[in-house]
Amino acid sequence: MTLHSAEVRADGSAIRWTELPGTDPARVYLHGLGGSSTHCFAEVASSDGLRGRRSLLLDLLGYGVSDRPVDADYTVEDHADWVATALRTAGVSGAQVLAHSMGGSIAIVLALRHPDLVASLVLIDSNLDPAPEIPRPGSSQIARYGETVFLHGGGYEETLQRVHPGWRATMRLAGAVALYRSAASLALFEGRAILKTLDVPRTYMYPSADGPLKGGDELTAAGVRVVALPDCGHNITLDNPAGFVEAVLAAEAASAVTAAQAA
Repeated sequence: MTLHSAEVRADGSAIRWTELPGTDPARVYLHGLGGSSTHCFAEVASSDGLRGRRSLLLDLLGYGVSDRPVDADYTVEDHADWVATALRTAGVSGAQVLAHSMGGSIAIVLALRHPDLVASLVLIDSNLDPAPEIPRPGSSQIARYGETVFLHGGGYEETLQRVHPGWRATMRLAGAVALYRSAASLALFEGRAILKTLDVPRTYMYPSADGPLKGGDELTAAGVRVVALPDCGHNITLDNPAGFVEAVLAAEAASAVTAAQAA
């Protein structure tokens, strides 16, 4: 694994990523809110099933080992454009993008705004709808704070205490401004309609323990492969890495069959 970087803003702020060598087309991994891609994806990206392809484990701007400018808005659209700049710098096009939670929302916008960069999507329990009225731990809870209260009135510290230790470990690496503004944008994000219109193979994975996926039938009707995985919670790649890898390979095989039939 080697560390790479690309400047994505005029002020020189850079996205950094860990890269595993291999063949193209590349796999690009995007983490969720308060996460880090090396933590979230290292095991599955280096597994027997998925290794061998060029793989970029990106830390979004504001997170992990990437820079944390305090004057950025950190909207979902901003993140998508910054990722696009990093991928173009890396010489990536036509990638398979595997993205967890907020990363999946960013990946949807990336595919919409920069279609040359994305050949297929694997979304991992990703945000498709605006935040619920009753907040849950994560973006909706963070977004309920005003920015001043979150940054200067104890909201950030309360959030770190509220989340589980594994998430706390990577959340502490995020810039507080990036964390809040990303969450506030994500709480308003409406990605379901966009996802249904994208003209690339799409897979949406979620924990089977959550019960039937909201709007799952509509996604399936729009050509999205909807996969319920057992033995996991929201962090599918950490809870059930073998099941995740198997589901990714099945999605790739299904896409290959569809492409052959269309040829």
